[in-house]
Amino acid sequence: MTPLRRRMIEDMKLRNLAPRTIQVYVERVAAFAKHFSKSPELLGQPEIRSYLVHLVQERHVSWSYYNQTVAALRFLYNVTLGRDDLLKRIACPKQPKKLPVVLSPEEVVRFFQAVPGLKHRALLMTAYAAGLRISEVVALLVDDIDSRRMVIRVRQGKGRKDRYVMLSPRLLEVLRAYWKSARPSYWLFPGQIEGRPLTVGTVHRACVQAARAAGLGKHVTVHTLRHSFATHLLEAGTDIRTIQLLLGHRELRTTAVYTHVSAAALEATQSPLDRLVPPKEERSEP
Repeated sequence: MTPLRRRMIEDMKLRNLAPRTIQVYVERVAAFAKHFSKSPELLGQPEIRSYLVHLVQERHVSWSYYNQTVAALRFLYNVTLGRDDLLKRIACPKQPKKLPVVLSPEEVVRFFQAVPGLKHRALLMTAYAAGLRISEVVALLVDDIDSRRMVIRVRQGKGRKDRYVMLSPRLLEVLRAYWKSARPSYWLFPGQIEGRPLTVGTVHRACVQAARAAGLGKHVTVHTLRHSFATHLLEAGTDIRTIQLLLGHRELRTTAVYTHVSAAALEATQSPLDRLVPPKEERSEP
């Protein structure tokens, strides 16, 4: 590890950045340095601009990747190197607003039926039943399942916040069957490497394979299960503020996106056209 990378990691830890954020920032800065085969200390504004143009015009990266790169470089130059003049005029563009993919309840049933193995099925059912992010579900400990209070403790979710979510009685049955079979002692879903949980990549692959086996024509990820959880709660009449707390959203407007994908809400909403009183001639019998 280079001295510069070590300093940047130390600076991020001092500011209590999430481990995943630290990992992403290090990867983005490493890619920037590799592109020029030079240390970032030897690069300046022309190289930064050239690299960002390269990402957009040649690599066609997502806006999410682009914004992560800008944020990582801004941290490196502003904080670690103290050169806060280099990225002042480089802004992060707003990402296009897209509605999330949501499965119907029938599609969720087909999906779970297609998941091979009790371990992966229990994990993916936990993600859906509690609306967890993939990073949250793989980080669950056995002790996080509180069957007395019927809650699941989510430790240090996004934003470095703990929260509790409901423990479904039906999910509890699945988790008990899984525990009797696998006997996990620390991590609820341990991975192949001793002392480590299942990797995000392993879970993602299991999810994609199950969606394909179920014949779903949608792009399904673990986050799709989270979107489906929120939408199905909304359609069942759950208050949006409650959904916000369960999802761990900082702002209500983040949760409000599910009001745009709820089929039940659309069906229950009458168009103003239907409330208009038709002219006399339209109401008369032919």
